[in-house]
Amino acid sequence: MQGNTTHSDLRALLATRFERSCAVPQAFFAAEAGRIAEACWAMARRFHQGGRLLAFGNGACATDAQHVAVEFVHPVIVGKRALPALALPNDTATVSGLSVDRAGPSFVPQLAVLGRAEDIALGFSPDGGCSNVLEGLRVAGERGMLSLALVGGDGGQFVQADFDFCFVVPTSDPLLVQETHETLYHVLWELVHVFFEHEGLLA
Repeated sequence: MQGNTTHSDLRALLATRFERSCAVPQAFFAAEAGRIAEACWAMARRFHQGGRLLAFGNGACATDAQHVAVEFVHPVIVGKRALPALALPNDTATVSGLSVDRAGPSFVPQLAVLGRAEDIALGFSPDGGCSNVLEGLRVAGERGMLSLALVGGDGGQFVQADFDFCFVVPTSDPLLVQETHETLYHVLWELVHVFFEHEGLLA
């Protein structure tokens, strides 16, 4: 082993990580179960009305946007219907082009052109400090889109914004935030399909 690290140290580190990886999501879902169900119903209604999911975020969160989009477009469970979804960071030419005359990347122009009132905007921020995601969700809300924020830390300005749903994973550990977000959007996907199995609820 390098330095003074022992097998016991590594086991203790691993045990602590596993404990936190279980405790944080468990507390989050226990607190947010009701609101998550409401968000799924609202999303299912938008899809039922012909809406699409537009997901976005920066850096590692851009891959979460890609992940949730492919879950809806290409369901991994046989028999589940495909639903329209786009990950805005996928269009690197547009994102980089729009950044030239700005301080950083902006999702606002894409949302302004692509977003429709029946659509869903899903924005990711690991610490609540992503101003471009915040602004994108604000514009989406102004256009009548269903707005959902998945954030971490203390939520920053996201918790003060007038979004339809803001889910905050209360930890500064970016790994735990992303792990919990990933489970959350898998739950969103699954429950949206549960509502589609009872379409009378979506009228």
